[in-house]
Amino acid sequence: MSRRLDKYEKLPVYQKAEELFDLAEVIAEALKEDEMKEHLAAQMLSNAAMVQAKIAGAEGGGLYSLRMQNAVLIKLAVQDMFNAVSFSSMVEINEEDYVDLMRDKVEEFREVFVEWIRGFDKSYDIPDNWAIRFDTSTPEQEKLEDLMFDEDRFFSDFDEDEETGDDPEEEE
Repeated sequence: MSRRLDKYEKLPVYQKAEELFDLAEVIAEALKEDEMKEHLAAQMLSNAAMVQAKIAGAEGGGLYSLRMQNAVLIKLAVQDMFNAVSFSSMVEINEEDYVDLMRDKVEEFREVFVEWIRGFDKSYDIPDNWAIRFDTSTPEQEKLEDLMFDEDRFFSDFDEDEETGDDPEEEE
């Protein structure tokens, strides 16, 4: 595997995401009996997989706005996963009560998630023209935004892969 892959897999937030995925698999297996249960199981598994993918995506790019975009999608996926477990308990379609177990696992994940996103470099960003992070209403702000983007730093990420021979899609 590439060094980049090894890097994000060692992150505490990714390891907690793997634990969430493992729990989602156990719960999904317990729910596979009818169409409604299978739908909830698929929802949980797809959200758990999305969490892992979005962590990798956030680690793959350094721009603050892109990392935060992935972080928001992670938060939504975890909430959707927990809601599916809660719903299955509410309508009594699961044999076991996994709500407390999932709640504990989500809280453990949330704690490392918050620590992870606090480490994002806010100074390394560019405007995204959606005005979510930047107010482009003044010429002064536009000048500041231009100064925040370091083109050399941005493109050096691509150069590292070429210099080391790492191929992000290459697996051992």
